[in-house]
Amino acid sequence: MRIHPWNMRFVFAMPIALVAGLLLTACDNKPSPPDIKFAPDKLDLAEVEYKYPLSPADLAKITPENLAALSQEQIDQIYARLSAGPIPDGPFDGGILFPRGSSGKLRLSEIAGGLAGAALELKGIALDNVAEALWQGKVFFRNDRVLRNRIDTLDVLKKAGLIDGEPQKTSINGKDAWLLFPAKLYCGQSLLDARRESIIVDYLFTDEIQGYREKPDFLAGRRGVRVRDEIRMVRPGFYLGRAYLDRVFALNFTLYNKAIAEREGPAFMNAGQVSEDCWIGTQARAMAQR
Repeated sequence: MRIHPWNMRFVFAMPIALVAGLLLTACDNKPSPPDIKFAPDKLDLAEVEYKYPLSPADLAKITPENLAALSQEQIDQIYARLSAGPIPDGPFDGGILFPRGSSGKLRLSEIAGGLAGAALELKGIALDNVAEALWQGKVFFRNDRVLRNRIDTLDVLKKAGLIDGEPQKTSINGKDAWLLFPAKLYCGQSLLDARRESIIVDYLFTDEIQGYREKPDFLAGRRGVRVRDEIRMVRPGFYLGRAYLDRVFALNFTLYNKAIAEREGPAFMNAGQVSEDCWIGTQARAMAQR
């Protein structure tokens, strides 16, 4: 059977059309930014909160996924309109948050700089590769005021020569993982917004915490890149965080506990209030009406 040239064109055009359709579908599946208000210009953070307060319904629109559709300025504006909420307890899933327009490439060794950064580079430690391990999940021990990072794989750390022996695994929500990189947990001043406190996750004196392992735990501490995280609550079970290396802002991250969100979320939507473990400041947080 002879195929007409026009039919041949149609045959070859079909896969191209299908591929184009799939690409368009993939683009459509990207999260849209949350439908909340932002200051059009870079205003004082107190003024942003006064003019554009967030209601519980607004906070319900924010997810770990759609935050990535915002600029860093917009993420900062959200963070400044939050309070610390209760110090978390138990396991939280984590993720690094790259704002819209970010290349997504971590340059933590450049940010660390100085002697600490240089020493780590000489040891062949690829900070870009181990960064995700520090923010992939955290387990809070509220009563002890201690946090430990949930590490699902040791491959990168072993490749960098950062593991001595074999750390003991533990079961977290039915899944085996390692708890490494301990940090102290307390309320303290936010490095972005000093009007009210944030929950601080401080690795500076990680070597003083029971269970400390020199390798790999030193990496986050005072002889490493000096990590200091701070978090505030978006809504129950969901926190927005900022990570600093030696007090220089490095990245945003999110923490999420589905069980807490489902258990405590409805009451928050109705009342718009939660217990506050940290100082809320002299300027009361503005909460818009629903």
